[in-house]
Amino acid sequence: MFDESLLDDPEALARADAQGLLLGVAAAGARVRNALRLAEEAGLTALRPDGRPRTVLVAGAGTEAAAVADLLAALCGGACPVQVLTSTGPTAQRSRWTLPGWTGPLDLLLLLSAHGTEQGLTELVEQAYRRGCTAVAVTQAKAPLAEAVEQVRGMTLPFASPGGHGGHGGDRDYGTYGEHDAGNARAGVAAGPDADTGAFWALLTPVLAFADRIGLLNAPQGALQGVADRLDVLATRCGPAVPTYTNPAKTLAAELDDSVPLLWSQGRVAAAGARRFATVLATRAGRAALTAELPAALTVHGALQAGAAARAADPEDFFRDRVEDPGPPRLRVVLIREAPDQPDSAAPAAREQAYAHGTPLSEITAPGGSPLEVAAELLALTDFTATYLAVASNERP
Repeated sequence: MFDESLLDDPEALARADAQGLLLGVAAAGARVRNALRLAEEAGLTALRPDGRPRTVLVAGAGTEAAAVADLLAALCGGACPVQVLTSTGPTAQRSRWTLPGWTGPLDLLLLLSAHGTEQGLTELVEQAYRRGCTAVAVTQAKAPLAEAVEQVRGMTLPFASPGGHGGHGGDRDYGTYGEHDAGNARAGVAAGPDADTGAFWALLTPVLAFADRIGLLNAPQGALQGVADRLDVLATRCGPAVPTYTNPAKTLAAELDDSVPLLWSQGRVAAAGARRFATVLATRAGRAALTAELPAALTVHGALQAGAAARAADPEDFFRDRVEDPGPPRLRVVLIREAPDQPDSAAPAAREQAYAHGTPLSEITAPGGSPLEVAAELLALTDFTATYLAVASNERP
């Protein structure tokens, strides 16, 4: 059950957030800076590539690795195919990956793991070596995966763990939490691996910096520092001390209570952000969401809206006991846009269809800017939203 009253009680929120989930989200800017520093120390800036790879093959353990690959493909914009390798196996530690039969020296294997202990990823490095495929990993230094990549003369970019310091500006991430909680966040006081809500940025940042070096996208050092600054700004706007009526993440969390979100997106980056939002809602808050890209979403989810409207108009439903028989969850459209003045926008049609079916609608719109800045805005806001839903609910996983 979601307790909306917690949203405007920072002390109660802090008590409910036993795993430090909000602290991890707020520290995203510091994680980006720390990841950039570690990548530079690993020799990334000295890298002199021969040219773009034919295809980037991405393999990783967990949902965060898949989200990184999805966003990388969106940001590349077709400059280079990005293919995610799916695994087989009952658990992450026992998963296995296989390279496509056409993999060769022109391709690049990118391995993502916050721990680097997955035997299947280590075996994948051996497969790549036999095919002459270059391997690059983002993982813990000295982990088995890092050692395997070094043995085949690949490159390892260190994973910036929660206990690291973010360098310049990192302390600003904790301004709304107090010194005691800030110390806990720097020390990584989070229970269990799934509590690291900043892992996404620690994996993504080295990938973006590396992709810039090999010419896949435009993400220079200054642009990535700008992403860290924007994440700091979002942490200030969406922090626990900011009341709901001026806090976009708390407002959206309250709107999503007791509903199934239909995440409608327009644009490559917005679509990747919507898919990640659905993932963190499920894994962090235990809530289901459906995603679709506009304008196809109007057709894909039209029948769902019509069915919900028909149930709402049922006269027997009017007299239903809301306490004894709460009924099916309500639908809510969440319109995710990359800019207020997005060209060829399907937003008016989306609003019209939502209104016609009586479906409540929320909107998330980035203020514009580069694709990196848009991604930072959308991902940070939805990260905070999912985390507020998790922290203020006693039914989270």
